[in-house]
Amino acid sequence: MKFYNSKDYARAISSFRKAAANELAAAQSILGVMYYEGRGVAKDYKQALFWYEKAAAQGVAEAQGALGVMYDEGTGAAQNYKQAKFWYEKAAAQGHAGAQNNLGVMYDEGKGVGQDYKRAMTWYKKAAMQGYAPAQASVGVMYDKGQGVAKDYREAISWYTKAAVQGYATGQSNLGTMYELGTGVLQDYQQAISWYSKAAAQGYPPAQFNLGIVYAKGQGVAPDYVEAHKWLSLAATNGYNAVGKSREIIERKMTRTQIAEAQRRASEWLKTHGK
Repeated sequence: MKFYNSKDYARAISSFRKAAANELAAAQSILGVMYYEGRGVAKDYKQALFWYEKAAAQGVAEAQGALGVMYDEGTGAAQNYKQAKFWYEKAAAQGHAGAQNNLGVMYDEGKGVGQDYKRAMTWYKKAAMQGYAPAQASVGVMYDKGQGVAKDYREAISWYTKAAVQGYATGQSNLGTMYELGTGVLQDYQQAISWYSKAAAQGYPPAQFNLGIVYAKGQGVAPDYVEAHKWLSLAATNGYNAVGKSREIIERKMTRTQIAEAQRRASEWLKTHGK
């Protein structure tokens, strides 16, 4: 493990191959990771699947969860929700938070199973209680929307906050929305801007869009069409489809010089942050 931990992957893979050939489950699981992520070897999803399957058959929860993801996404194998669910359940039974969360997603979205918000909530909650940020944000959404549980904005805020303080962008953005709208909490534009900014800095498109709208409306900040245009452009670049008309409306209030400056700022942001 010392070569792997020191990121000397070329030397690590040689030792892991020997151990994996001797049926050492932990080595097989790590080989799966190395082939999946291209650490010390060319990225090879089929090899990743091969080694994950070997480790998963020996009961390694991390490999079972990873195998579920590969079947869920159709990576290295044909997409197969039945197989994904099978392996997620194996890992989840061992307390693997990622697998528990992913089972929640399957029931939440009806992927290969009948949509069932109560079951989704059960699995999200198991993962969330382990501190798994994506699940914490999802529990927040369930309380926010009243899906699988009675609507409870205070609970939603509590779970969004748990995810947000861990740096999870969805939790940060959703928490920002609660503060912006005053849902379950006193309306506080400064808090909204703070949380939107944290999520936007990670390239999260909904937060970038919302931050742009806040600057355009001058909520908790002086109206700034240049900053508004910048953030809306970044959201659009990251695939947020709702930007078009909002940006057009703002452009009508801007000079050509201001638009050019907004475009320059967006370009600089992408060079620095990449998204």
